[in-house]
Amino acid sequence: MTTATAPAKLTRLQKTRNFGICAHIDAGKTTCTERILYYTGKTYKMGEVHEGTATMDFLEDEQQRGITIQSAATTCPWPKDNVDYILNLIDTPGHVDFTIEVERSMRVLDGAVVVFDGKEGVEAQSETVWRQAERYGVPSICFINKMDKLGADFGFSFGTIGERLGANAVAVQIPIGSSDTFEGVIDLLAMKAYYFTAESQGATVEERDIPDDLREEADKWRHDLVEKAAELDDTLTEKYLMEEELTVDELKAALRKGTLSKQIHPVFTGSALKYIGVQRLIDGIIDYLPNPTEVPDVKGTAVKDKTEELSRPHDEDAPLSALVFKIVNDAHGDLTYARVYSGKLQKGSRVLNPNNGKREIISRIFEMHAKDRQALDAAPAGTIVALVGLKNSVTGDTLCDPDDPIVLERMEFPEPVISMSIEPGTAADKEKLSNALATIRREDPSFRSNFDEETGQTIIAGMGELHLDIIKTKLTRDMKVNVNVGTPRVAYREAISKPAEAQGVHKKQTGGRGQFGDCTIQIEPITEAEAKEQELDYEGGVAFVNAIVGGAIPREYIPSVAVGSRNTAKSGVLAGYPLIGVKVTLIDGKYHDVDSSQIAFEMAGSIAFKEACRKAGLQLLEPIMKVVVTTPDEFLGNVTGDLNRRRAIISDTEQRGNTRVVTAEAPLSEMFGYSTTLRGMSQGRASYAMEPLDYRPVPPNIAKAVLEGNES
Repeated sequence: MTTATAPAKLTRLQKTRNFGICAHIDAGKTTCTERILYYTGKTYKMGEVHEGTATMDFLEDEQQRGITIQSAATTCPWPKDNVDYILNLIDTPGHVDFTIEVERSMRVLDGAVVVFDGKEGVEAQSETVWRQAERYGVPSICFINKMDKLGADFGFSFGTIGERLGANAVAVQIPIGSSDTFEGVIDLLAMKAYYFTAESQGATVEERDIPDDLREEADKWRHDLVEKAAELDDTLTEKYLMEEELTVDELKAALRKGTLSKQIHPVFTGSALKYIGVQRLIDGIIDYLPNPTEVPDVKGTAVKDKTEELSRPHDEDAPLSALVFKIVNDAHGDLTYARVYSGKLQKGSRVLNPNNGKREIISRIFEMHAKDRQALDAAPAGTIVALVGLKNSVTGDTLCDPDDPIVLERMEFPEPVISMSIEPGTAADKEKLSNALATIRREDPSFRSNFDEETGQTIIAGMGELHLDIIKTKLTRDMKVNVNVGTPRVAYREAISKPAEAQGVHKKQTGGRGQFGDCTIQIEPITEAEAKEQELDYEGGVAFVNAIVGGAIPREYIPSVAVGSRNTAKSGVLAGYPLIGVKVTLIDGKYHDVDSSQIAFEMAGSIAFKEACRKAGLQLLEPIMKVVVTTPDEFLGNVTGDLNRRRAIISDTEQRGNTRVVTAEAPLSEMFGYSTTLRGMSQGRASYAMEPLDYRPVPPNIAKAVLEGNES
């Protein structure tokens, strides 16, 4: 007789799950989050997005527009198998204009729940968030939501995960019915049916046998699950081939292993709005998403030598390392959100920001629940907290032990594609505007603002019309700054089309010590991908290579040529737009023992760069957007005709039931006000999603008009 061994006691880190909920806009992320908060006991009243009462959508703009604008964090408990698990959850936006919020959340999360609409399946923005999760190596599970929606089709939506994302999806549940008849889910591991009662807001779950009319379908899906699980483990493969029964625990262990290695993605289903399937999804988060000890050690570099790689284990006894991923301006000062990877962050302690070499004092530490907070004395490894007291840290900065520094990998932020002028309403608003824009820049790394000396205007730039509209509202309503705004403008770029060579000489003699710098450079077009492949430093759209031999220019002056080139590229050569995609090779030069200086070579680099660019066939580039329009069949002609008029290239038209999904690539300059036009031509029944794709040359006739307009 064998005695069953008691399960090993789990550590705090093993009981922790840091995960985010992400999806295409309107797939039901925030409703999902509201249900999780309710079932975990974090809230006692169910919030609704359509009523403007969602806990996580606490900004006034979010409640009025019914969308998520900024990611919100919360911590909640979940008891399962006699263990009290800790869920650190981030609800992220679905609108592409706020993709930066998803990007920075993915960087600090260990796992993700990707939500899909049961009728639409994988949509345009679903692909974007999926790519973001893949880029940061985040394991994910899927939730096919809205199975109560008219036209919901689990088989279709499940199929799109493989077809459009190339992901190896495995269903662990299937729905009982759909649309009006949707009433529960079948668990393919336990092979049981679960029904959720609306009267108890889904809190009462009834377990029953699988209905006879669904038994055959459940067996088919179960066979697929067992087959895919068996492929993940050699022992299970052997048992499967010997036609032995695999236990639920064996299947779960194999699925967990496959999810953590990103080989498979378990798929759950339900309807968050109708309270169906959310508790089973929370169980799935515990069962399949990693705890902090199951993800690779966080990587970084040494402070003094960026080529020396360092790592930190997810352990509170290791030296402290934390990453700032978000800053929110609060009535009492900045709230700095950070993920603690290793060590323990203590209230009142001094930490080092190795990115700028400054020490920071952690005045207070809070565990956040959307806009509410709970004070903590310490934040150990694996926690996501908000800090007060930091003065010199921005998004992407590291906080670490001053005696054992490390620089964690920064996040990459997209360049703005749209800009507009903004002016203070009165002289008194001038300083208020300057301070308000500085605050917004700290909060939002995808937002830019700069003062144009020539026109005397302030130019703000962002990721789309909605992004800038939200910022304008924030300035006027929340920050009480009276402003006048211009019409949105496209953020054009400049580029060269062929290689060229030029010499730049900066020579000045004004009594006493003069200035002398002489350099010769070659330039050629290069893409960011090519620069990465060649392991070049591609900063500000310019890759710089030093090919000086024989000391023609002393080593200390060479970086100055790079600075001169990059500063000139930033302000453009053709029409004042940033110049990108240039490889600069420094090939020759001269110097003077007394008169040469770093500033002289910076000026020489700028002169050479301008001259070379003028010879290299300068051209204007415009942002091209990926546009996905979903329209009823009868309006297809209107939609495609209008897109063609907007210089769009239609790449795909797909039939989905009685609707068409049109995928196109269109210049941003032609897409202003598109939502109003689309509503008008489709009686309000068509919808669209748009995201930046790349930059391409502007046709000559349009470039001429843009350049002439720029001069006037």
